Amino acid sequence: MTSLQILQKYFGHCSFRGCQQEIIDHLLAGNHALVLMPTGMGKSVCYQIPALLLPGLTLVISPLIALMKDQVDGLRRKNIDAAFINSSLSKAEREKKLQALGKGAYKLLYVTPERFRKPEFAALIARRPISLLAVDEAHCISQWGHDFRPDYTRLKEFRDLLGSPLTIALTATATPEVQQDIITQLGLKPEAIKIFHEGINRPNLHVSVKDLHGDDAKLEAITRQCQRQPGSTIVYFSLIKTLERFSYLLDRSNIAHCCYHGGLGKEERRRIQNLFMTGGIDLILATNAFGMGIDKADIRHVIHAEVPGSMEAYYQEIGRAGRDGARSDCTLLYDEQDLLIQMDFIKWNNPDADFYHRLYQLLADDPDAANSGGSEWLKERLLFKNRFDFRLETAIAMFDRYGTTEGSLENHDLHIAALLPAELSQKKIADKMLAEQKKLHFMVCYIKTDGCRKALIHDYFGMDHADRCGACDNCHSNQKMTNRENNSAQAGARQ
Repeated sequence: MTSLQILQKYFGHCSFRGCQQEIIDHLLAGNHALVLMPTGMGKSVCYQIPALLLPGLTLVISPLIALMKDQVDGLRRKNIDAAFINSSLSKAEREKKLQALGKGAYKLLYVTPERFRKPEFAALIARRPISLLAVDEAHCISQWGHDFRPDYTRLKEFRDLLGSPLTIALTATATPEVQQDIITQLGLKPEAIKIFHEGINRPNLHVSVKDLHGDDAKLEAITRQCQRQPGSTIVYFSLIKTLERFSYLLDRSNIAHCCYHGGLGKEERRRIQNLFMTGGIDLILATNAFGMGIDKADIRHVIHAEVPGSMEAYYQEIGRAGRDGARSDCTLLYDEQDLLIQMDFIKWNNPDADFYHRLYQLLADDPDAANSGGSEWLKERLLFKNRFDFRLETAIAMFDRYGTTEGSLENHDLHIAALLPAELSQKKIADKMLAEQKKLHFMVCYIKTDGCRKALIHDYFGMDHADRCGACDNCHSNQKMTNRENNSAQAGARQ
């Protein structure tokens, strides 16, 4: 079968979109690819169709358990032999799938990068012929990216283990700097991989910024936006406590809504997501935990009630709106005080070298006390003053990534296994913190600009653009001013 015949038979489309066909042909010719394509524009087809044409297994690295389950469920409904192996499965289910994998089952297998930590999986997958390695949400590879996942930086090790197979990396947003870092982290030379950039323009998304102050002003802006144009709405918050405060205010106003954040249990998050996706509720308040895999066509509004930390995060989140092509409004509610939250996030995401040394010493001197007392015991001794401070979680994740520790606090067996790595030196930490501060500064520039907002976004991602998009608040304001000036000039000429 040809790739087009597979598209028609399994995916129900009569033709390819954009450069999908070119990407598929490029892979089938044995060439690596980095694909940058707007959210909802069909990135997964670019590796799923080659998976059905290539002889061996296609291994898909995905960062989100819920996302891989949705994709596998969709493929199995199309009678495609796909599976996932992750921590959501019981031990018996995982063992059953591992046995099937060892016997040659599956055309596509989805795993998180953390799965490679399991020796039995690493040994088993190394024996399977891998025709294609697909790295989804590839921006997670880069420490300069907005959604850094430490285990993604081990992908070169994974590729080596798998025999350096044909590779495709995919993301919706990556600056030129992050694109090059992705290629480096994969262990590929720039000349060995082709970048396919579909652009980031979504003409049906209308972006605007409202400069206001206080919860009352934000609440009024949210309710007015929802009333002006009916349809599904996501309101993003940076902090769970702020989300819960707004939920209380909406309850007082008898406005139906639901909430989604990382503090909820797994089953409750799944119930709320299904309720929103099936149209059971139109308004959802969410943190960035409600993100990848949200593929609902008719989201009419994405509202940011607090400033995002980067343009990458902002653009990916507004990209969930208007996937049906109809007009959708993306509004950022700007209160200068919200910048303090993101400044704290940057600090907590980048513990200094002294913090790493103190944590290292605590685990080395008294591992039994650390494991019995858990994170609260450690935070007490590390002098935490803010209960939202997540430096400990960041540091433990980095220790785990670089093999500094083995085990976990959850299993009460966390212990020092190696010396502190050079990657946690003060200079490297300072460089990373500066990069994140620059990202936040750009968000302020975006908020304060009186020029075309979409032109500024395109500049950030290194893309060509028109001088005016006609789909942002500044372009509309400038057009109205131009019209008034023209009307005034015409009236003067008639007099």
